[in-house]
Amino acid sequence: MKQQIAVMGLGRFGSAVAEELVKAGHDVLGIDSDLGVVQGLSAHLTHVVQADAADRETLERLGIGDFDVAIIAVTDNLETSILATLEAKRLGVATVIAKAKNDTHGEILQRVGADRVVYPERDTGVRLAHSWSSLNITDSLDVVEGYTVSRVAVPEELIGRSIGEVITNPAQGVTLLLQARGARVVVFPSSEERLQRGDILVLAGQLGELERFFAGFGRAAARP
Repeated sequence: MKQQIAVMGLGRFGSAVAEELVKAGHDVLGIDSDLGVVQGLSAHLTHVVQADAADRETLERLGIGDFDVAIIAVTDNLETSILATLEAKRLGVATVIAKAKNDTHGEILQRVGADRVVYPERDTGVRLAHSWSSLNITDSLDVVEGYTVSRVAVPEELIGRSIGEVITNPAQGVTLLLQARGARVVVFPSSEERLQRGDILVLAGQLGELERFFAGFGRAAARP
């Protein structure tokens, strides 16, 4: 469903979010205090203005209260981040999502009304830490505490082997959710399916089990 979304703060994170939202078909208002940034994004967003995101009167003139979502993507100025979040909620924005620099910043944002707080830098670090054991892991997502889902490019050593040989083993504590081969996606593929070059697998399990499983990829592949 098409929504009206305001993105306040158009640095690397904010501008990337804003442009993706436009591609998804939403009306996006970008707000930033830097005129150069505003001019650079004028052709990419639905509307973009140079303004102080922490100024209530400015936000009222822009009609922020009528927006479905406000994304506060400012972290280099804590005062602006906190006041923009506070004013967006006061003006009636249904959902306010705020970017936090750290846990303390995040707690303050929640206390002044943020419906959701995101930690992009921390989350990127967490995903990297979870994927250290295998260069084939292209992304990881924490679903709940201690439980993760990982996207894995099939290693060369496993090409030609069946899924049942290398993955479908309940003792491993790992569940194969889907297999992608080009545009073809199979949910819970057959254990008899043989892996091919370019296959992508999405696996789920407890973090420790997944790390042990990925670390053992090479050893499993080397067995006769």
